[in-house]
Amino acid sequence: MEQILAKWESLAASSGALRFLDINLRSIGQVMFQNNPLTGILFLAAIAWGSYAAGAPRVAIAGVVAVVVANLVAELLHVETESLHAGLYGFNGILVGLALATFLAPGALLWVYVMLGAAVSVVVMLGTTNVVKPWGGALTFPFVITTWLLLLATYGFSGLAGTALPTGNVVTAFQPYQGSPLQLIELTQGVFLSISQVFLKASSVAALLLLVGLAVSSLASAAFALGGAILAVLTAHLFGAESDLITGGLLGFSPVLTAIALGTVFYQPSWRVVVYTALATVFTVIVQAALNVALTPFAIPALTAPFVLVTWLFLLPRQRLEGAPAVARDNERPAAVA
Repeated sequence: MEQILAKWESLAASSGALRFLDINLRSIGQVMFQNNPLTGILFLAAIAWGSYAAGAPRVAIAGVVAVVVANLVAELLHVETESLHAGLYGFNGILVGLALATFLAPGALLWVYVMLGAAVSVVVMLGTTNVVKPWGGALTFPFVITTWLLLLATYGFSGLAGTALPTGNVVTAFQPYQGSPLQLIELTQGVFLSISQVFLKASSVAALLLLVGLAVSSLASAAFALGGAILAVLTAHLFGAESDLITGGLLGFSPVLTAIALGTVFYQPSWRVVVYTALATVFTVIVQAALNVALTPFAIPALTAPFVLVTWLFLLPRQRLEGAPAVARDNERPAAVA
């Protein structure tokens, strides 16, 4: 594997077109903290399959358009080369593209919105990184704030419609899970969809591709992703969350990112880090439910805001854990695989 990656890096270094392709593939991998072009290919396959299976291939296309636009804007702004080559300016862009194409009705203006959002995400990334550097970096905050603003604006524009946005101006009673204990099929579905929903996909096949993509780059990341998804589903069930949210993975995707970030990226592995990460993962489920309720009157999804908030909070006291953080995120994150 190392030889293949080394050969690819040599080819990318000799060709501007291949280098730009490499940047975009790494950007896709960086959504789950992996600086690896092969991981990016597998993640892209997961996005394509999930979009096709949902009958919405435009979502995958929007993601590709967005990541390309984001990296072109990053080059235009003359961002730091190492971070650009590691894909750190494109991962928020692809998430913006996927989200907008998922929540908004198709049409010419959607593509304008996708390109606009991707470009703005780079600017927000640069600004946010400067502000929150002590907290470990911007994470997916540029994706969250950019997408929130773009989705909220659709209520003021007649040319755009949020056909898949949450509805309702009041918080309605939840429908708690009726089965006790949690059945294996619901547990398995919830775990897999928690992983695939990181890319806004409800597909077990996509989840398997994502896990393989993680394992190719980092076995630890794959393990923490799977463990985080299991813990999130069990936690949501324990507290009596709505059954559709559990089995649909909608309470588990942010915890999956939290588990990968704290367990494999920002801290050196140890038993204390595992316990600390588990605590953060459980709390992310709570924050996800809280933001789902808080944002109901605005009829916009929480996206990965719970992951961002909890990860920032759990990075603030990092000096209390043994050793320094493993690596820094965003502009300080090294090119090596986490």
